[in-house]
Amino acid sequence: MGKIIAVANQKGGVGKTTSSINLAASLAALEYRTLLVDADPQANATSGVGFDPKDIQHSIYECMVDGINAQDIILQTNILPHLDLMPSHIDLVGAEVEMINLPNREEKMKQALAALTDQYDFIIIDCSPSLGLITVNALTAANSVIIPVQCEYFALEGLGKLLNTIKIIQSRLNPQLEIEGILLTMYDVRLRLSNQVVEEVKLHFQQLVFDTIIPRNVKLSESPSFGIPVILHDAESKGSISYLNLAREIVEKNSVTQDGAAYAEGDAA
Repeated sequence: MGKIIAVANQKGGVGKTTSSINLAASLAALEYRTLLVDADPQANATSGVGFDPKDIQHSIYECMVDGINAQDIILQTNILPHLDLMPSHIDLVGAEVEMINLPNREEKMKQALAALTDQYDFIIIDCSPSLGLITVNALTAANSVIIPVQCEYFALEGLGKLLNTIKIIQSRLNPQLEIEGILLTMYDVRLRLSNQVVEEVKLHFQQLVFDTIIPRNVKLSESPSFGIPVILHDAESKGSISYLNLAREIVEKNSVTQDGAAYAEGDAA
């Protein structure tokens, strides 16, 4: 059974979509069967792996609102053989309103992904920058959550609110949900502030913080404009190497093998 990891932070501009795309691509490059789920109406993860959101006929929106089989909307990326995409579309903006009166509305994404876990080693969900119903759906469906935190002045702002949401979901909707880790992003070694944020986050959250820190990197910023992950844009860049290291760290933590063996932690989830 594959592991479902949501990448979430209601604060925008923290490197959430960048991390989702490049973590998924790095896992695929390591030959793990990986599905990237774009659960953000902006559809940046969809365009970031080479698809034009305007050309998307069916997206995760139809799975959640209309009950379309998730298998029917999965797209194979042409960029990496082990990377598939469940795309998003601007229609997802209306999903929260349309789902408001549906029974078990918080579990629509979980139901959509349930049949896919045996096909993939990892399913990475890129959440929207909010704590709305779509993000709640993602956290309900996930086994764990990665929280990107940028190495800037307001780094910890809003983090308490997200952690409180996670606790509520753990108590009411998904008792198995764990924090996979806090990922420090946009690190600039030249700035004293970046180093202070790293120290502060590690002091507060200790073992929850990933060893890998994602630096500010030109190649990382450029790659979305080409519709490819950074590993295909410049495999030797600091950004590419950092996300490969993150992928290896997650694989090692979860003891996943390429043959699709169940992850060690929360195996019964």
